[in-house]
Parts: sequence; C-alpha cells; structure tokens
Amino acid sequence: MPEIQLSCACGKIKGHTKDINANSGNRIVCCCIDCQKFAIYLEKEDVILDEYAGTDIFQMPLSHLKITKGNEHIACVKLTEKGLHRWYSNCCKTPIGNTLGSKAPFIGVIHNFMENTATRDLDLGPSLGIIHWQSAKSRVPEQQKVSFFKLTMRVVGKLISWKIRGLNRPSAFFDSKGQTIVKPIILN
Repeated sequence: MPEIQLSCACGKIKGHTKDINANSGNRIVCCCIDCQKFAIYLEKEDVILDEYAGTDIFQMPLSHLKITKGNEHIACVKLTEKGLHRWYSNCCKTPIGNTLGSKAPFIGVIHNFMENTATRDLDLGPSLGIIHWQSAKSRVPEQQKVSFFKLTMRVVGKLISWKIRGLNRPSAFFDSKGQTIVKPIILN
C-alpha cells in the first residue's frame, strides 16, 4: 500500500500516511456548507474548493496519519461547539483534515495536505462522487452525485471496523487522555 507524503504549503508541517489505498478508505468530494466555510475561514477557497465548491477528501483511520515535523504549527477550528475538529497549519493556513473526536477512528484528510497530486487517482482510487451536492455552487451532473445512504453504509462499516481494531490511536491530534493537542477556536 502506498505511503502518501504530507506537507503544508510552506513545508513547516510534514508527515506521512501508512496502509492506505482505495479499499482502505473513502475518497469523496464534499460540497457541504461547513467545508465551504472552512475554506473561507482559511482564505483559501481558490486552492481548496473545486468548480462545485467541493473539497476533495480521503477518509481514513486516524492512526494511519503521522506528523513527523511541525506539531507546533498545527491549529484547530470548530465552526460550532459540537462541530467537527477542522485541523490546519497556522503557518500557511493549509487545511489538514477533519476529525470527529478522539474516540472516533476517523480523519478526512484534505487534498491540499497530500503531496500526491500526480498519483492521487492511482494511490487512492477515483472519487466515489460528490456528497452534499445540494450546496454546490454549480449544477452537479447526476453521475457524480453519491447516494447518501450508500456512502453512509460504507462509512459506518469502516468506522466500526476501525474502532474494533483500535485505529483511533495513536493520534497526531489528540493526546493519550483524548484531549486536543491545541485548544480549538470556536466560531459562531
């Protein structure tokens, strides 16, 4: 399985993945309002969002992402008190990924943090399609829309498997007590 090198745009944060491929995770494009707000918060809409205002994300086990350099540059924002943890670099505002919390064995790694642009389809497989297409900024072709039910069943199956296998630890974003490594900024 490929090891994907990870880096923020300026190179102060580095890392890599392990044991991932098209079958080990879910590659999707998310057009939800919150993903769009995250791109706006980072002032990076032009490099994060695609023509539909979607974000290319690879959902994978949290323990399969390792940060090897630059932990001090990791920052976190939550759009609401109970929202996702949205991780990014405070040095150059590169989005890193989204997590549910320390007990959930899941991170949605955002394409900007992966250094595999040329080989992404080969490494991770093609996108399963676009979710939350109702919030897209332009009309999404029918063949690119993902069935919410079908994707939910796939995600839940993987989450259960990852949880049983303990793939929420170790985590680059939560300490051994389940606390975030940095205090999240809460937006309203």
